[in-house]
Parts: sequence; C-alpha cells; structure tokens
Amino acid sequence: MCESLKSEKGNKPFSFNTLELYQGGVMITTEEALNLVKKNVAKRNIVYHMLAVEAIMRSLAKHFGDDEHLWELTGLLHDIDYEKTESTPEKHGVVAEEILKGLVPDELIKAIKAHSFQYSHVKPETRMEKALIACDAVSGLLVACALVMPSKKLADVKVETVLKKFKDKDFARGASRKRILLCEEIGIPKEEFFEIALNGLKNVSKEIGL
Repeated sequence: MCESLKSEKGNKPFSFNTLELYQGGVMITTEEALNLVKKNVAKRNIVYHMLAVEAIMRSLAKHFGDDEHLWELTGLLHDIDYEKTESTPEKHGVVAEEILKGLVPDELIKAIKAHSFQYSHVKPETRMEKALIACDAVSGLLVACALVMPSKKLADVKVETVLKKFKDKDFARGASRKRILLCEEIGIPKEEFFEIALNGLKNVSKEIGL
C-alpha cells in the first residue's frame, strides 16, 4: 500500500495517518476539510453558511445514530465550489467533485451533487442526500429568524417562531419550503426537524456570528 495519496488536482499528498479509512473510500479530517474550505471559499457569509449546514447535519446524524463525521463533512463541504461556479450554476457539484475526489468517500460527493440536482441531474435517494437538501434550506430560514430578533441572536429563536415564519412565504424566500419538507421523506416531522436543526445551529452560534 502506498504511503500517501494525491488528489487528481495535484494537491499536497495527504498521509494515511490523517486520512480515515471508510467503506466508501477515505475521509479527510475536519481540520483538513476546513483548510480546503478556506482555500476555495473567500466570502465569509458563504463560509458561515457551510459551517451552519455542517452543524445541522451533525445534529441530524446524531438523531439517526448515523456517522456524524461523514454527515458533518458533507454539510461543511457541500458548497466548496460555490464561488467557482457562481456564474455557471450547472457546474455546481461537478467542480466540487474535482476538488474532493480521492479525499472523501464517493457517497459524500454524490450527496453534494444531489443537493444541486436541478443542475447535476443526480437524484437524491439516500437519507443523507435528502437530509443535506433539507439542512441546506433550513439553515437559511433559521439564520433569518435570528436576524429579526431584537438581539439578532440564535439563543432567542424558538421553534414556535420558526414554525410561524415557515408559514410566511414572504419571509426568507430563498429558504425553499419544498426543500425543507424533504425532512418528512426521511421520517422527521417539520416541527421536530426545526428543533433538531435549531439546537445544532445554536452549538456554533459564536462561530457564525449569531
């Protein structure tokens, strides 16, 4: 077995000491994933969004008893190519695959491509794939809820507030209600999903400035 692994993009080799072996391939550490984010994403608000989705995915994985590291990195890396594909959205997910190939399991890459299924034509099928879409959308709703609080803090956001704002279609229009409701396809009523997501996001409130 070789001692190191290079990505197809010619990145610096990752030692197997820092790569975790997974059934679907290998997995970089959270620290290495964050370094990749910093390398590929410059806008702070996009980084905050990725951290938010990471936290919600981790919380949801814990609820299901699934692999928290796999789920959280799927959330953290899901928009790693956002800035590179902002003017070519049809490449969103495809460029992410070029960046991540050989560093993470194939199932993580497929989930990222499936979250932009309208462009990638990769149908979301697994629980993690559908969860990523729902978590991506609900993060925007939760952040918007925090920003209308007098304190502008997540700590003051209640599930009841989120439910009320969810029904208001003019509030946080970018947070697709249809995508959020994919939570029901993975067996979680929206009320419970909001609670899980909100609690997960509150765990990183300082990191995302809320």
